[in-house]
Amino acid sequence: MTDFLTKYGYAPDQEAMSRALELIAANLDNIASEHVYKECFSMMDLTTLKTDDTPASVTKLVSKVNLFQESYPEWPLPASICVYPNFAAVVKDARKCDFNITVVSACFPSSQSFLEVKLKECEMAVAQGADEVDIVLALNAFLAGDYEAAAEEIRQVRKCIDAVAEAQGRTVHLKVILETGLLRTPEAIANASFLAMEAGADFIKTSTGKVDVNATPASAYVMCECIAKYYEKTGKKIGFKPAGGISLAADALSYYSIVSTILGKEWLNKELFRFGVSRVANSLLSAVEQKTVSFF
Repeated sequence: MTDFLTKYGYAPDQEAMSRALELIAANLDNIASEHVYKECFSMMDLTTLKTDDTPASVTKLVSKVNLFQESYPEWPLPASICVYPNFAAVVKDARKCDFNITVVSACFPSSQSFLEVKLKECEMAVAQGADEVDIVLALNAFLAGDYEAAAEEIRQVRKCIDAVAEAQGRTVHLKVILETGLLRTPEAIANASFLAMEAGADFIKTSTGKVDVNATPASAYVMCECIAKYYEKTGKKIGFKPAGGISLAADALSYYSIVSTILGKEWLNKELFRFGVSRVANSLLSAVEQKTVSFF
């Protein structure tokens, strides 16, 4: 089992983290502004992952994004719409403006299946138009201490989606969900972060939104520190995506501040920072418009 913490010279300091998060929380009002709220909006993966999603309901969400700037011309579009893989073509066919198609894949949210099944699902999603693929770390291997097997799954997905994308003359981004609420310790979150980055993730993501504990400032802090250490050692910038339980504008500000504090302004763009959200869009709109907005 690779000792990632030694390799990257990282040791989670919970006391320092607690102090830093207290300062960040106390300073949120000072950074709240129309500019920051709109920046957060532009970095959203606007998400619908419901059991009762249908082609009609997904098309309706895409239509809202298509028409969004008619009602709010001073606002940016969200970075992407995130759906189950079988809806990639639905979003592609309905898309009329500039946003990406993100899919959750590889047997999301549990990642409990045969690797061949996971790869086929990813392959089909990209073939049907997915620009970004979010997969879940194979916790069945990782929690058993088989880091190599967990890493190999990511490498295989990376190879698979790259092959399909290359045949289409484009690139596809891979986000790896760590499911931090099930990892329980900062050390486990750090090991999962480094493993995913080494194996080929373009982004590391906190959560599926499908377990009891999803994104938290503490897990985000550790992940961003790992991204910083990885960049320091390799020169490669990896993106960060908090997801699950982010419903208020204040939640978005908190994660924005963590990224800004640890990784700096270079990361405050949709190429390196995303929010996985289903509810926060209206909260950001309401914060700026100074009234209750229910557009999405």
